This record gives sequence, C-alpha cells and structure tokens, in this order.
Amino acid sequence: MEGKKIKDLSIGDQDFFTKTITDADVLLFAGVSGDLNPMHIDETYAQKSIFKKRVVHGGLVNSLFSTVLGTKLPGNGTIYMRQDSKFIKPVFIGDTIKAVCEVAEINEEKNRVVLNTTAYNQDGVAVIVGTALVMPPR
Repeated sequence: MEGKKIKDLSIGDQDFFTKTITDADVLLFAGVSGDLNPMHIDETYAQKSIFKKRVVHGGLVNSLFSTVLGTKLPGNGTIYMRQDSKFIKPVFIGDTIKAVCEVAEINEEKNRVVLNTTAYNQDGVAVIVGTALVMPPR
C-alpha cells in the first residue's frame, strides 16, 4: 500500500510510533552503527557519569521518526531528506518512547513536506524535538 500523496496531507496531520527501548536494541544499534561509546554499553563506566546509568544512543531514539515517516505519515514510498534534532533529555534502557510526527508545512510545487518531530518518554516528557523534511510518494 502506497503512502499518502501530498494532496492527501493537511497541516496538523500527525501519527506516532511507540517503542520500549531494550538492552538488546542498544547493543544491536552499537554493533550496526559502530558507536561503542561506553556510556551506552558499559554499566560500570556509565555509573560514574552524570546520568549514573547507561544512556540510549540519541541516533537510536531519533531513528523512531523514520518508522513514522516511512510507514505511517506520509508512509510507504516516502523519501526522508533531512532531520534536524535537539536532544533535550536522556533516554535510558527500559524507557518507552513515543515518536510523534506532525505536518507543519506543505510545498505542493516541490512535493516537499516539513514535519515537527517530537519524542516523548513514558512520563510525557519531551526527549527530542526537531523537524524533518520528506518527499511524499507521487
């Protein structure tokens, strides 16, 4: 099933994806990305940090927006062109993250859509805020 075309989108449309981040997610992301920073993978090291425990990779949390954009809004066939993100709170293993994307701008002439992207933890606290630029399917 093809995603929404630009003519099917409106300012304010939104969708989300929710995921509980596991230890396995962090270790797999570390392996795939090559980011073996001990803040993410070594509990003893992380206990000496300001966070006192392992922190989930920001890139892993940020990637949840891709799930929304590529499978829900606009959906299948969408080209993800840019992501600007500000990481404002740490995410820890066991946190449940809700990645929300909301249509903010539509440029029909260029077939481009800007979406506000916000990730919230299980307490409703924003952990990442930003914007994404996508090209919906034609």
